Amino acid sequence: MSASGVSAAAIAARLSAVGLPTRVEEHTRFTTVEAEVPETLSAESWREVLDVVAEADRFGLLATSLNGRTLWAAVRKTVPTTGDVGGPGYQR
Repeated sequence: MSASGVSAAAIAARLSAVGLPTRVEEHTRFTTVEAEVPETLSAESWREVLDVVAEADRFGLLATSLNGRTLWAAVRKTVPTTGDVGGPGYQR
């Protein structure tokens, strides 16, 4: 499992401990965690959830009247540090 996968799995485990069912997906450049957030989530649980997703590189909340609320977090995969990573003209 990639480092981003390990981080995402840890985020998912902590969200699950709060009572949120989670999904983890691997993508080309990042690993994502999604969780459905119930309307009845307590303020204390929200604080824990925000502490958890703050460990991700990006996170957000998608809320719609049709699908409810979905929390998401994305962890970037590491970029190789050798070779021509940035292409011509890329400066470190």
